[in-house]
Amino acid sequence: MTPASVNAPAAHLPAWRGFAGPTMLRIQVLLDRALFSPGMMDGRWGKNTEHAVYWLQVREGLPPSGRVDSATYNRLLRLAGGPAELVRPYALTADDVAGPFTRIPSDIYEQAKLPCSCYQTLTEKLSEAFHATPEVLRKLNPGVKLDSVRAGQVLQVPAVRNPADRPGEVAVLEVSGPGNYVHALDARGRILYHFPSTLGSSYDPSPQGDFAVAQVDQDPWWHYQPKILASVPDDHADAMIPPGPNSAVGRVWVTLSVPHYGIHGTKSPETIGYAVSAGCVRLTNWDALFLSRRLRIGTPVRFRGTRLGPRTAPPAAVRRDSAGAHPATPAKPAAPPHVLGAPAPPAGSAPRKPAPPPHLLGVPVAPAASPPVKPAAAPPSGAPSATKPARRP
Repeated sequence: MTPASVNAPAAHLPAWRGFAGPTMLRIQVLLDRALFSPGMMDGRWGKNTEHAVYWLQVREGLPPSGRVDSATYNRLLRLAGGPAELVRPYALTADDVAGPFTRIPSDIYEQAKLPCSCYQTLTEKLSEAFHATPEVLRKLNPGVKLDSVRAGQVLQVPAVRNPADRPGEVAVLEVSGPGNYVHALDARGRILYHFPSTLGSSYDPSPQGDFAVAQVDQDPWWHYQPKILASVPDDHADAMIPPGPNSAVGRVWVTLSVPHYGIHGTKSPETIGYAVSAGCVRLTNWDALFLSRRLRIGTPVRFRGTRLGPRTAPPAAVRRDSAGAHPATPAKPAAPPHVLGAPAPPAGSAPRKPAPPPHLLGVPVAPAASPPVKPAAAPPSGAPSATKPARRP
């Protein structure tokens, strides 16, 4: 994979399961720029990419197959602004390479002693800045030691979306349990933004029903509370984990009107869409930041299909996931399930138009008449306020 191969016209269409390489990275960059996030870009077809393609097709009135045919690709190019290069040279700034960089211990109480939950390496910081895996950045920059780059050095990077893009006002958020996604809808029910997400499990589920945004904090402290975490013994002590991208709640905490639940970032963007949370809605840090800057106090949040099965005991394999230790990343399936659960069509067959999914809601919702959110300041490095909301990752 080279910058030239990614920037060349996509020649292998339709793109579908099993695809990997320059064409796939090109499609993922286009999706990111079109505000239908594929999550962390890795140059491989996966569940998050398929869901993003499917919902873009639904919104644009294209046959919703979940695969990228020529019509979908051409629409993506237009929505992404028709950039001449999807991998481009970028001169690093002093802020891009600035630390501090801190090793994050696995023990939650040792994490509480840190000055920040900072990036551990410069490679990790650059990976998040350009929404791509370290492996993709290394392939685009062969021979470059990403941990050693300096301000002024030029890297070849994905041309990710403009963080200032705002195609409309968010009237309602919709969280789908079956689809593992968050949709930001306008007042007509049209999808503005699509984000892959990690939600709760049957033993520690996400809430179900209609709620609202109560507060937005950027770079929040995380109040670790074993009593509200199903996978942690209640007699363990509380702790306050300092802000930073490697906190369990990442760069953003969006407080919801249901106690102990929120929408937040993550320290493990590669797990989004493939892991489970302790009931909250996890997004990549870059998607969480993008969304948080477009929310208002009182924005409705609808959880649908998040409590479909019986509540069961947590398996031992995920113990302490919500306690702040690095979560175990489940094996990524070689052929992820189709967005609607149907088997993939045989090779060479025509795309099959699935029935509309039951969790697609297009009911117009009037936007809340409330002032824009002002991010709350993080507390000082002393004792937390008694009124600080619980933060459940």
